[in-house]
Amino acid sequence: MLEFNQSLLWTIINLVILFLLLRHFLIKPVNDIMEKRAQIISDGLQNAKNAQDDAMKMKQEYADALSGAKEESAQIIEKARKEAKTEYERIVQEADKKAVGIIESAKADIRIEREQTMNKLQSEIAGLAMTAAAKIVAEKTENQGNQGIYDKFLEEVGDAHEDTDNN
Repeated sequence: MLEFNQSLLWTIINLVILFLLLRHFLIKPVNDIMEKRAQIISDGLQNAKNAQDDAMKMKQEYADALSGAKEESAQIIEKARKEAKTEYERIVQEADKKAVGIIESAKADIRIEREQTMNKLQSEIAGLAMTAAAKIVAEKTENQGNQGIYDKFLEEVGDAHEDTDNN
């Protein structure tokens, strides 16, 4: 059987003391260090997960902002096109109005000039007719001696000539 001697007892006591000492000075600090490292790793993983979540959120916000910017730029471009079209139509209408005004003014100037030219021609024709009539009447009156007829005719033609000059 097993014999219990003093050396066995001292060996068991030494082993228990060694175990307690190792447990207190070696195993417990190593376990604490391992727990701290596990906690650090766990915190690092959690921080990485949070950073990844934040990055995904920021990516989504960026994508939303980018799509919003695209829509806004499309709206701005459409608005600018509408304003340009409106301005173009306004300028064309204004040019049409000016062109109509210039045409009407030119027609009025042509009409006035034509009337003036007609009046001048009528005046010149009346003057030529009066001169011709005066020559004819002068020849006839010399031949016939009708000075009264000649004076009367000249008076009527002169009145008609003065009326056309006043216009």
